[in-house]
Amino acid sequence: MSKTSLDIVIEDYLRKILLFIGDDPTREGLLKTPERIRRSWAELYGGYNQDPKEILSTKFEDIPYHDMVTLEAISFFSTCEHHMLPFYGKAIIGYIPNSKIVGISKLARLVECYAHRLQTQEMLVGQIADAIMNFLVPKGCGVIIRAQHMCMVARGVKNPTSVMTTSAMRGCFETDTTKHEFTTLALKGF
Repeated sequence: MSKTSLDIVIEDYLRKILLFIGDDPTREGLLKTPERIRRSWAELYGGYNQDPKEILSTKFEDIPYHDMVTLEAISFFSTCEHHMLPFYGKAIIGYIPNSKIVGISKLARLVECYAHRLQTQEMLVGQIADAIMNFLVPKGCGVIIRAQHMCMVARGVKNPTSVMTTSAMRGCFETDTTKHEFTTLALKGF
């Protein structure tokens, strides 16, 4: 595949960044690094090219299941919008159907869609929950994410053991009973 003019401009800027950090972009090990970074960014930030509505569009209608559905241990990685450093962890999604269910792979793809954008963990958990409510229209949903942030590990406070937990509860998951049931199940999954 031939490079576009934008590809060339991006790679030129990446060479300048290599100079800025004190390295030589013309040395053998770095000659193709700007191109590799550009291509990896297309994958790492591919979530901007995905539509959450489309991901959740394949539903199974008129399903007589009205209890909680959970998908645990959804591994993900994302990039912090503040430092452009990775954060990674696991998500748990639960929802109570309102006559429609979705294939479980779609829930994992939804996490990936939003994770592959510049993010904060707080935004990520809310975007996933809101998409489920808007496009699947369940009685309620909950999302819990636990992640480690490289901006905490590699720079600043340099704390390699910290783990951040965020949650978003929507609909009937905002009631104490359902929230308790979901969080009890979720905490076993971590």
